[in-house]
Amino acid sequence: MRTISLAALRRIVIGAQGYASRSRAGTRHEVEETIRALSCVQLDSITTVERSHRIALGSRVGAYPRDSVSRLLGEGRVFEYWAHEACLISVEEWPLFRSWMTRHHPWRGDVTAEHPDLTLEVLAAIRERGPLASRDFDGKGGGGMWNWKPAKIVLEALWNAGELVIAGRVSGFQRLYDLPERVLPPEVLAAPVPDKEARDRQLTLRGVRARGALTEAGVVEHWRLAGGTARIRPHVDALVADGQLERLAVDDGGAAVLVEPETDLEPPRPPTAVLLSPFDNLLWDRAFAGRVLGFEHVIEVYKPQPQRRFGYYVLPFLWRDRIVGRADLKSERKEDALVVKAFHLEPGVRRSAALDDALDRALDRLRRVIGLERVIR
Repeated sequence: MRTISLAALRRIVIGAQGYASRSRAGTRHEVEETIRALSCVQLDSITTVERSHRIALGSRVGAYPRDSVSRLLGEGRVFEYWAHEACLISVEEWPLFRSWMTRHHPWRGDVTAEHPDLTLEVLAAIRERGPLASRDFDGKGGGGMWNWKPAKIVLEALWNAGELVIAGRVSGFQRLYDLPERVLPPEVLAAPVPDKEARDRQLTLRGVRARGALTEAGVVEHWRLAGGTARIRPHVDALVADGQLERLAVDDGGAAVLVEPETDLEPPRPPTAVLLSPFDNLLWDRAFAGRVLGFEHVIEVYKPQPQRRFGYYVLPFLWRDRIVGRADLKSERKEDALVVKAFHLEPGVRRSAALDDALDRALDRLRRVIGLERVIR
């Protein structure tokens, strides 16, 4: 077993993320390729700065057309489903997730059994009228974010079952639901669904390739697999034996990591200066981020204000191969400005002209992705 230094491991996992080194304009095709390279991109509804997937994709491809993801969904190039969380996933991965699709919604159970007539009505309306949003159906919820009206609950259950897919997003980022056969490529729908062993092996490979290096626990966390490392260890052993993956010891004495064979163990330091979404792929495994990046990742949007140390919506600042600070940001759209409410240096990091210049560049790149005119520091 080869041994890798912690510094080299850090550079491998950062380099694998494909962050852009400069401000640039991205295309819809690059968005699609980035989703494929990352294996999946997490969605989140918070808009304090910008929706998470736009921050994550923009940090890699630059400022890209705002309708890109909606058009990719409608063209059947990507789909939405549960991966790490609700994520954008490249369409060729649909068969891997098909066996997980069930009418038993993870939060609400089998709501279609509770509303059989409404389920038939919803499917008939979409079949006859084409893609529809929740607002196209009558009814009211009980108030609050998750107290949906019955039609919305049924739509989500049918999406969870793979009987509907997301065919785009409309104003307010509302989902458009349609039948899979009208959106996804026929060859994808006709592709065989792999058995559990083949699926877990493929997910292991895809996770490691997307992240550059992962522990077994990191593979589990990447896909949120039930059963822990015991579930994937036989597949990892087989992939290593087959030469499709390699195990590396790490010089800090911690858990071994998985990489692709012949990975360069002396990678260059990445020229990164980027503000990360708090839901960025690099940060999904918090224990690994602590070990490799020396970074304690906290998300404080769900905490009461007095309990927050850094702010409401805080973006870690990755400079070269270190996270050196945290920026508490807010998009003031009426002022057309990205506002820096606070910037916290990480312990042991000293402020410098070079760091300030890198932060300015990262802020300017982010405001371009969001579509704002200026930055206020």
